[in-house]
Amino acid sequence: MAVAESGTTPCRSGGGPFDVWARGPSGGPLDEEYAMPKYMLIMRGTDESNAAMMASIDEAMAATGRFIEEMMKEGVLLAAEGLDEPGKSVVVHFGGEAPVVTDGPYGETKELFGGYFLLDVSSKQEAVEWAKRCPAVAGSKIEVRRVAGSDELPPDYERIVEERAARETTGRG
Repeated sequence: MAVAESGTTPCRSGGGPFDVWARGPSGGPLDEEYAMPKYMLIMRGTDESNAAMMASIDEAMAATGRFIEEMMKEGVLLAAEGLDEPGKSVVVHFGGEAPVVTDGPYGETKELFGGYFLLDVSSKQEAVEWAKRCPAVAGSKIEVRRVAGSDELPPDYERIVEERAARETTGRG
């Protein structure tokens, strides 16, 4: 796939690049005003908030199901997953010559990552508004973080060029 001098991929139809939102107006890095970013709502809980949720799991699951349906109806939900309990995890620590694997969870963690929602929204503020509507128990938190796109790496970075070509071939662009 050829990459134009501006660092964008030329449109197959001969016009400008289709994903014009991937770069700012000057061709530089993404700017929130021009980007169509993805945001991850990272669910963080403590032992106490997780216990409170488990005490009313049927109600929590029903509320979460309604929230997911609402996001699907609005067309913003890309993915949503919950994680198994932390005691079933392992931690791979890179501190010496070879990685060391120990049973999880990571011992010093006060809050644990319990799951996520991946949203395709127009801004950080829209992602925050969705996070504020999420059914969550007292003591839990939701971290809102933008997902960096491959467009933000140098356009000639070999792995990114290969990934873009594979996405184009499979229709997952």
